[in-house]
Amino acid sequence: MVLQHPAKGDTVTNLINTNFQERRFLAKDGLQLYARDYGRDDPRTEASLPIVCLPGLSRNSRDFHLLATRLAAHPEKPRRVVALDYRGRGFSDWDADKSRYQLAIEAEDVLTACAALDIARAIFIGTSRGGLILHLLAAMHPALLGAVVLNDIGPVIEIDGLLQIRHYLGTQQALLSWEEATENLKNVHGTAFPILDDADWRDMAQAIFREKDGMIIADFDPALIEPLRNLEANTPVPDLWALYAGFQSIPLMAIRGENSTILSQATFAEMAQRHPGMTSVTAMGQGHAPLLHRPELFAGITAFIDRIS
Repeated sequence: MVLQHPAKGDTVTNLINTNFQERRFLAKDGLQLYARDYGRDDPRTEASLPIVCLPGLSRNSRDFHLLATRLAAHPEKPRRVVALDYRGRGFSDWDADKSRYQLAIEAEDVLTACAALDIARAIFIGTSRGGLILHLLAAMHPALLGAVVLNDIGPVIEIDGLLQIRHYLGTQQALLSWEEATENLKNVHGTAFPILDDADWRDMAQAIFREKDGMIIADFDPALIEPLRNLEANTPVPDLWALYAGFQSIPLMAIRGENSTILSQATFAEMAQRHPGMTSVTAMGQGHAPLLHRPELFAGITAFIDRIS
């Protein structure tokens, strides 16, 4: 059985915005997938490469709403921006075969999305798992990647960070209100994100959660975290340096949260050594994964992408 999600009775607070089009299309195996498409009808965006945003493990297109809105409405060089919901997240179908929640399948879904949305080449922004997918795409379809922004992810993932992700995703409970959801996020992540203000925490809550039957719940299939269940502190995590080499001929920007537990400073430095043209940015006062619409990051991102046609 395929579960359509969210159901008609569910609500997500920022769907009242009208500055994007909702796009639905089918994966190769028939699952319905979802994307938000910003700036598509603005003739000024046709002269520039579009931007495709890929979220993290349990996240969805709403993570990029403020960033996409600002990029699509840029007064000098507006861009078309597409943000995806992977299978099992947001408004995409949940997969009845839970074994298909894997990077290779999701990379194929990204290729399907690009074909369905008439994107032959783009600038890609990948947060966490989205950046891992981009490592695969650099090998599978390098011509698609006009430039890449890796948000707090690299070819080596720290096991301590994965264990933290497993803990907070696996212990998330249903909440009674949006106010409680916001406070919950601040309590869990506040130490790693001291720079965020109240509006940032509210935006994060609205991206992560949805409302169902009067309760606020996480907006992803819980089966997504099953592959993390057997991790231990001494579990070896394979590196992706061989795939990272695929970025050598691609303009690359990498962002590391100052307090990240996923991307170490040592790996971040090694990435710059292996890709001498890489633009390196540290998101001060943020952990995993940085909010990209924050002004201290947005200026650097726009400067990077504006160098790309």
